[in-house]
Amino acid sequence: MPANLWTGQNARDIAVYVAKCANNPNCGVVAETPAPAAATTTAGGGGGGGGTPAPNGKQVFATAGCGGCHTLKDAGASGTVGPNLDQLKPSESRVQHQVEVGGAVMPAFKGRLSAAQIAAVAKYVSSVAGK
Repeated sequence: MPANLWTGQNARDIAVYVAKCANNPNCGVVAETPAPAAATTTAGGGGGGGGTPAPNGKQVFATAGCGGCHTLKDAGASGTVGPNLDQLKPSESRVQHQVEVGGAVMPAFKGRLSAAQIAAVAKYVSSVAGK
């Protein structure tokens, strides 16, 4: 992992996770502090109504720390801990599932990210991976 990628409480949370969860993806350790809320943009299209703000998948990817582990050219991410998403080119449903339940060393983000944030990052990753 690159030096100073994470600092403070985030670094401590990662250290606890690695120490307690190596080779045990179901260990149940979660960060003491939730991931920061992602910035939102208003949903486009349609007339009137004002619309509900929709999470921006690229911003969710950045603020949830995905780029610390994954490579994704569109996001400017070059992490090497997790799979290279540009090479994997996962489907939207596969990304959504992995983000929700985690796997291997990836923690589950269900409960840390909203369902809308998870859906937005899944749509974003599947639409830009490998392009």
